[in-house]
Amino acid sequence: MSKITWHKIAGNINELTFNESGLLSTQVNGKKITLAKVQDDVKACAYKCPHSGGILSEGFIDAAGNIVCPLHRYKFSLQNGRNVTGEGYYLKTHPVEVREDGIYIGFEDKGLFGWL
Repeated sequence: MSKITWHKIAGNINELTFNESGLLSTQVNGKKITLAKVQDDVKACAYKCPHSGGILSEGFIDAAGNIVCPLHRYKFSLQNGRNVTGEGYYLKTHPVEVREDGIYIGFEDKGLFGWL
């Protein structure tokens, strides 16, 4: 069972500078990720599209709240990483918690034998 390590990224949502599409690339604990603002909620996912490496913060969020890759327009659910356009890819997502003292991103700590 993997453990989650939490990292504070901001004191509140107003400290994050999202682009006009509601996306932001950032680095947390040495790892590049993409943050997405969907209404007043923050979601976190991989920095690049799993299909051909498009930088996801250069894409956009569609009307259904999916992140859309700028290269080939593949769409992914920010809830669970599922490829909703049916190509069979999976986007790594990270849990986000809004706490009294700020916004936190969680990373799975799989440890030495995380591949088992």
